Amino acid sequence: MENLPVEVIGNILSHLGTARDVVVASATCRKWREACRKHLHTLSFNSDDWPRDLPTRQLEILITQTIFQTMGLQCLSIHMDNAHEFSAAPVIAWLMYTRETLRSLSYNVRTTPNVNILEKCGRQKLEILDLDHNTITGVEPSYQRFTCLKSLSLRHVSISALDLSLLLAACPKIESLTLDTLEIVTSDSQSTMELSSQTLKSIYAKSIGVDKIILEADNLESLQLNALNLDLFELIGKGTLKHLKIDDVSVTHLDIGENTDHLEVVDVSNFTIVWPKFYHMISRSSKLRKLRLWGVVFDDEDEIVDSETIAVSFPQLRHLSLSYELRDGLLHYGLQGSSQLENVLILELGWTVISEHFGHWVCGMIEKCPNLKKLVIHGILSEAKTREERQMLANFTSFIVHLMRKYVDVDVQFEYE
Repeated sequence: MENLPVEVIGNILSHLGTARDVVVASATCRKWREACRKHLHTLSFNSDDWPRDLPTRQLEILITQTIFQTMGLQCLSIHMDNAHEFSAAPVIAWLMYTRETLRSLSYNVRTTPNVNILEKCGRQKLEILDLDHNTITGVEPSYQRFTCLKSLSLRHVSISALDLSLLLAACPKIESLTLDTLEIVTSDSQSTMELSSQTLKSIYAKSIGVDKIILEADNLESLQLNALNLDLFELIGKGTLKHLKIDDVSVTHLDIGENTDHLEVVDVSNFTIVWPKFYHMISRSSKLRKLRLWGVVFDDEDEIVDSETIAVSFPQLRHLSLSYELRDGLLHYGLQGSSQLENVLILELGWTVISEHFGHWVCGMIEKCPNLKKLVIHGILSEAKTREERQMLANFTSFIVHLMRKYVDVDVQFEYE
């Protein structure tokens, strides 16, 4: 250890994870203190890493001393729980001291008064900004400009739809946007959030209090929607989307554009689906490798996903996951047709309420996948079961055992809740 260069020691200290460990390690000797001062590039402060009874004022002093002993800090993470309310002055001092070299900032600090992070960190070299439990008001894109920012995450943040739009416009190189549990400040009964970016590649939107989202992003590759209740979601782009994930979303009108040629992954769960409309949106996705329709409810009781349509439309499909209620009289329709799912290697099938049709569906789907390598059966088992349900489960178990003997090259797994 004595022969290690101070630059290497600084890199070691940067990977310790918590500022508390850095403080302890840097006290080892003069060389380690020098490495901490001149070559430390990452610091992470979390209230959980310090004694619960440590006074807020003492914590402020510890953070201030630790930060001010460094030179050239690039990554700074400060996450404090609600038990601590800091004065604004020391927090501003931390940001002003590090802002010229900082590349990544993760910030969750309650202060009095509120600290305007955008004002302190704008026009610098910041590439990653993660704000949690913060309030953003009065965005000035001409002044609060983030010319190097590539990733922006807002969690439990209060912001107006206009300020969010302006903030995105102030990030000309942004590629990744996370919007998680936002309080959208608006005076209108019908709130609309309009976002536009020519560089955005990935967006994750969860629990946002608006009625309409209109996203214009010509280079978007990944779209994830979670826990949203919308009248409208519209994506305006140039058909670059590769990954689409929708979970626990209620939307009256969903429009991801006509050009979906580049879609590779479609993952939809806990979603009421109008299959003809949804299929029309993704039907041109000949490059689709993974299709997951899990816990979906069809708007029309007579709708079903038929294997023939999947096989013809998605010839490169390798991973297929399906879980929905199997209605009487529709099973045969879902399995009809001669087309095979030639490239499907992984097949996942599930039930929420087991029925006598499930085993026949599993058998029919396996026969459609001649090159299948792995089958995963998902099921929900309630604590109290009727005699009929127990008998159906027993019959299904016997059926699967027989099936496994027939398809010895298929790895069969079970996952029950």
